[in-house]
Amino acid sequence: MKIINLSDRPEFKEQVTDWLWQAFGSENSRDFFASVVQSSLSGADLPQTYIALAGETLAATVGLWRCDLISRQDLTPWLAALYVDEEFRSQGLGHQLQAFVLEQSRRSGFREVYLYAEFTGYYERFGWQYIGDALDYPDKPVHLFRQFL
Repeated sequence: MKIINLSDRPEFKEQVTDWLWQAFGSENSRDFFASVVQSSLSGADLPQTYIALAGETLAATVGLWRCDLISRQDLTPWLAALYVDEEFRSQGLGHQLQAFVLEQSRRSGFREVYLYAEFTGYYERFGWQYIGDALDYPDKPVHLFRQFL
């Protein structure tokens, strides 16, 4: 499995957008995800979108975003939008993507990274510390996690 920046293989941007929209979005939010993915191709420090390739097959994606939770804009950066295609699940790829984002964050000079999830029990296995609850827009409770680098 090879993990690279989407900017190295921009031909996958539509598939990444569709995955994010279908996994995390609502009926009319595809344009939002397309905008984030496109922004990650601009050359700016953040957001970044990474992809995992199995040969020439797109297997997964993850982002490193400035903010992933409107109610907690005081925290940055965020591991965001971790998605593994069904064919590649249960093979440790989610953990590999997390480790990759953490290393990229460390190289960029960040001291900690945040994420949120609606569930518990997964991220803690990889060293993420639960730090409390927050609200995803407009009123969905979520769990906040942090990892020191």
